[in-house]
Amino acid sequence: MRRKTRRIAGATALAAATLALSGNALPQKLRYRIDAPHSEVHARVGFFGIASKTARFPAITGGIELDPAHLDNVKLDVTLDATALQAGDSVTLRRLKGPDFFDVEQYPQVRFIGRSMAMTGPVTAVVSGELTAKGVTRPTTLNVSFAAPPAKATGREVIRLSGRTRIDRTDFGMNAYRLIVSKSVTITINAQMVPA
Repeated sequence: MRRKTRRIAGATALAAATLALSGNALPQKLRYRIDAPHSEVHARVGFFGIASKTARFPAITGGIELDPAHLDNVKLDVTLDATALQAGDSVTLRRLKGPDFFDVEQYPQVRFIGRSMAMTGPVTAVVSGELTAKGVTRPTTLNVSFAAPPAKATGREVIRLSGRTRIDRTDFGMNAYRLIVSKSVTITINAQMVPA
């Protein structure tokens, strides 16, 4: 019985070593969480065609899960507390929180879930996923830049990334003030993530 157990253990170790040498090692999931005090999200929209208004989302949670050897299989979660959003003046803030825009009483969260990542360079990528705002979920892509190559991540260092996407606010039921406020909204994420 002991010999059989030793043979099985030896075969298992040999198989694992073979996989590692062949480049087919088992996935190594590294998990990081968003360091909210060192992260920020902004949404900027054109105003009267000559200026812009910016909303800031200071309350952020979420993180990233990745395998440095298989970066296409990523999960990026950025969840915003819409009730905490900030704007440059009280009128804009009231409108953004109201039913014409984010309707924070009914929909207190805005969330992006990235499910796949295509690297376009050592530190640049396109993350594909879904954005949910005001109870509506739409496919969304996020252009991302990392401060350091994610392929070299070890699970011990800080990950810093910035991302940008552009959405049509009317796709999310935000249809008010079309003659004053642009339909196109640019969302920018600057996130610092620490080992979870």
